[in-house]
Amino acid sequence: MLVKRTPNRINPDHTRVILLYLTLSSKDRIKHLLTRVTSLSENEVNSVLDEVIESFEGRHPYFKNPLEGFKSGDSYFKKALMKNFERVKGYLKEGSEISENRKHLIGAYFTKEYSVESAALFNPSMVPHPDQSNLDSGALRFIISLRATGEGHISSIEFQTGIVDAANNIHLDERSGYTVTPSKADAGFTKDFIKDRVVHIPGLNPKILESLSEDFTASELSGLIGKMDAGSLEASALNELSDSNYNVRFIHDGPMCERVIFPQAACESMGMEDVRFVRFDDQGISRYYGTYTAYNGHNIKSQLIETDDFTDFKVRSLYGKAINDKGMALFPRKINGKYAMISRQGGEIIRIMYSDDVHFWDHSETLQIPQEYWEFTQIGNCGSPIETEHGWLLLTHAVGPLRKYALSATLLDLENPSKILGSLKEPLLSPNQDEREGYVPNVLYTCGALLHNEEIILPYAMSDISIGFARIALDKLITKLIG
Repeated sequence: MLVKRTPNRINPDHTRVILLYLTLSSKDRIKHLLTRVTSLSENEVNSVLDEVIESFEGRHPYFKNPLEGFKSGDSYFKKALMKNFERVKGYLKEGSEISENRKHLIGAYFTKEYSVESAALFNPSMVPHPDQSNLDSGALRFIISLRATGEGHISSIEFQTGIVDAANNIHLDERSGYTVTPSKADAGFTKDFIKDRVVHIPGLNPKILESLSEDFTASELSGLIGKMDAGSLEASALNELSDSNYNVRFIHDGPMCERVIFPQAACESMGMEDVRFVRFDDQGISRYYGTYTAYNGHNIKSQLIETDDFTDFKVRSLYGKAINDKGMALFPRKINGKYAMISRQGGEIIRIMYSDDVHFWDHSETLQIPQEYWEFTQIGNCGSPIETEHGWLLLTHAVGPLRKYALSATLLDLENPSKILGSLKEPLLSPNQDEREGYVPNVLYTCGALLHNEEIILPYAMSDISIGFARIALDKLITKLIG
């Protein structure tokens, strides 16, 4: 059997909620709300806060081990309330004396719960976990990233962990009912970092950089922007650059399945879509890259998320003439000294790109166009190519009549991946009767699989509502591709 579906499932859990700042429509509304809360007596404050704590605190974790600025047993919930109080305290009257309980209560009025999986859970990518210790022989620990979509159809990035044993049985770690979001760090930049990027903005005056030091932080850059004409091209461009290139860090000590990366930048305010993670190896050093589509409700932007440990993340924008569509996926190593990437361009064909810099892509060439009836509408990659002794195995998606999605595969030459060695003439995997109903019917999709013990371990989304798994015999697939 070429493809074997497994019984493993990751289903959405509506109880997985994160804490977000509640944005009000005007400064007046903020001031009015603060006036009402500050008018309460201290006894009323204590009573209302007790009610809030009893109703909500248990839905969020506690810190188990001391971390920076935290103590064992600290309440994640109360820390979030205080953080949101800090965001609005500038609207209080000068000299106001506010008790700790009133600060927490003010924070509660400017906080909301957001169910990250309430609308959809889909489009997984799978990579080896950075920690492979304490495993049985032949087993592999993995991380799966997931696209979770909630209220307002805003997409965020979640994680699931597990183990594939020596017999390729999949064991998913139990997901807790808790979720946490990372803190945004004050990213450090260099003048060259800015120079390399502003050249992609037509009409920008390069003299704006003269007042910058060689090394500076995002907050220092914000200070420079604040001195500019708010409506100028320079202020707008630098603000967008600073906003979309950022760092985040998880300071919660819980399991990885509790971590949620929610949109941080204006360019991704409506979603971080379809991240394709890959473990990238370069001269014995490994790191993880994830390409994703940022969406603000009107425009898309290609972003690259980088991490060594899935605790600290750097988010950087991709630039260049070839960065103009969705579905970017990096090869797991350089090819002939250059980075290589697969992309879907023009909405319907697969192209391949090479670059000396992972953040800049100016040239692309057509790799594959729709040929079979079940892929006439569009084709695209389904994650980073997988290296095998036979060539680069590229999983693809195809769309046919009635917008039915199917998964397929193409084999590329190892030394020259612009050369196709073979592609399937029939779908590798199509939605069956149990997989075709959901948020978006008739869709199977994945953002990345991995090779283990001569099988492709494939997580895939089923009609955008849950995640299934399949095992694909590599030798039989290669025979189908080139036999």
